[in-house]
Amino acid sequence: MDVPLWLALIVVGCLGVKLVRPPWWLIAVLLLGGFLLADSVFAPLIDSAVK
Repeated sequence: MDVPLWLALIVVGCLGVKLVRPPWWLIAVLLLGGFLLADSVFAPLIDSAVK
């Protein structure tokens, strides 16, 4: 069974928010920070560290 990555991320994110109950500002900071890091000079460094 092939599940698209976007669907898996939405499901894991929704479960995490319901179970852990982090503050909304923390969720916004993590999303914005990830978006900004993906387009920064650190992107190749992060990509090599993840692989």
